[in-house]
Amino acid sequence: MTAVRRWLAPMAPAVLLLGLFVIGPILWSAYVSFTDAALTGAAASSPEFVGLDNYRRMFADPALWHAVWMTVVFTVGSAVIGQNCLGMAIALLTRHRNRWVRDVVGVAVVSAWVLPELVAAFAIYAFLNSDGTLNNLLAALGLEGVDWLYRVPMLAVVLGNVWRGTAFSMLVYQAALAEVPGDLTEAAEVDGAGVLRRFWHVTLPVLRRTIATNLMLITLQTIGVFTLIYVLTAGGPNAATQTLPLLMYDSAFEFDEIGYGATISLVLLAIGGLFAVLYAASIGDPDEDGTR
Repeated sequence: MTAVRRWLAPMAPAVLLLGLFVIGPILWSAYVSFTDAALTGAAASSPEFVGLDNYRRMFADPALWHAVWMTVVFTVGSAVIGQNCLGMAIALLTRHRNRWVRDVVGVAVVSAWVLPELVAAFAIYAFLNSDGTLNNLLAALGLEGVDWLYRVPMLAVVLGNVWRGTAFSMLVYQAALAEVPGDLTEAAEVDGAGVLRRFWHVTLPVLRRTIATNLMLITLQTIGVFTLIYVLTAGGPNAATQTLPLLMYDSAFEFDEIGYGATISLVLLAIGGLFAVLYAASIGDPDEDGTR
């Protein structure tokens, strides 16, 4: 019992904060999802219990399934493919370069990451809108610009999120590549393996758990992206970029249906939990293959 108390004592503040700011809001959202709580009117002061009505309405709502699909497209495009692959590519290309090149590339990539999300979103908007920097550059080259945020809105928000978030993956992979045993790479090179074969058969297996961990972190972060998309497109045009966070916001704060918005938030939580479980399972036991 004394040992348990010694373990719990330093953990108590963290557990208290976790319960107050994470578990508490989740439980409150779960409760509100069974009511007709609203921002205004009688339901704001005295919400009534409605059982599973919000859930029946949600699963029958085409807007929900559209938002789920948009969330998957945005997450896969900007996190799983964009940030992950680009971060790996930058880390590999700068691995054996001189310090000056690494520093310049690092500052250029990290500068977008350290910007507040709102500032980064306005910077992307200034670059991609119809009178923005990109169209002015195209005009200077004699090319015709387009309204990128209207013609290809999902591509625009995906590229914007890739630009802002790639630095995290780059830093993770730079640190991991420094731990790849040099003798393995040298042995493969002596055996005649080219650059691609060394990467596929030596580097990737060593980085397997790092890749899974990085994917889990950037996926969970990307699923909840709100400000970037809201500033660029507000979910439009015609809901072409309305992901689950934006649908949840619109339901709760634009249409004053807090109960329904809380119900959608639980779907977002479940999707994030599913991704976390899948990635955690892919990481596996650190000792199952004799590596750490």
